[in-house]
Amino acid sequence: TSLRKRITPISWLSWVLWCSVMLSPAWGYVIVNSVSWSVTNEVEEELDSSSNEEALPALLEDTTSIWKQSYPASVYKEDGEMRSRPVAGRSKQISSPSRMFSYRRESVKGTDSITPQEQASRTARFLTHYNSWGFLATESTQEKIQGVPFGNCLLVSDGPINNSTGIPFFYVTPKDNTVTDLMKNSVASLTLPEAEGEFCRKNIIDPEDPRCARLTLTGQMVMVPPEEMEFAKQAMFSRHPVMRKWPRNYEWFFMKMNIEHIWLQNWYGGVSTIAVEEYFKAVPSKE
Repeated sequence: TSLRKRITPISWLSWVLWCSVMLSPAWGYVIVNSVSWSVTNEVEEELDSSSNEEALPALLEDTTSIWKQSYPASVYKEDGEMRSRPVAGRSKQISSPSRMFSYRRESVKGTDSITPQEQASRTARFLTHYNSWGFLATESTQEKIQGVPFGNCLLVSDGPINNSTGIPFFYVTPKDNTVTDLMKNSVASLTLPEAEGEFCRKNIIDPEDPRCARLTLTGQMVMVPPEEMEFAKQAMFSRHPVMRKWPRNYEWFFMKMNIEHIWLQNWYGGVSTIAVEEYFKAVPSKE
């Protein structure tokens, strides 16, 4: 009683509510691909009323839309009906399905034998082939920011639409500061985001979200040798026809990246490093 006198009515009410919440059996966790969050009473009621595959959280959506609930919707519907029935006495609490939800990703037809590393290599090749532009970072030679990383968006192609090589080609001009930097230090970093594709835009996913994949390639930027010039033209002009009309007085020429290191961020779980030889052996695929 003396403790209660020292606590204001509002503080006392807050303390009681806090204890009720902590002791409530309605709390649990949702685990989705190593992501978890608490389920409140309001969310629990919503699950009971609309627990079906069409009402899955947006977090579960991916490029293949193959997420399934581990528990059938009927279980939660029956649970809701049981709790709504009048019960004589509350001495025996009605057991309800576990508040722990898990989701499994079903295997895609034809990919059961593919290892996670092979899938990562395929996704990397997909991003290289289907991206029409990338973010190239160089070491600046400009007087005011000499030695500072300098980024620029450039059009890119690894080959005609039906012929992926995995090698990024560029059509550049010496008048570009990026090219000036490369003439002094040819090492560069190229980032290719999935944000350009339909998946991230359609699902309104931020480009930095782990579900929106991004690929980073580093290596030496070199001029395309004469024996590869015809292919470089096909690669760039077939994907970017407007390039043919760019002013000739800008002295355009072709460059490519000799890839040395590969990093892929794809879904939750951190960044994957991909061996260069595995990358070039892979076939472009979203999976």
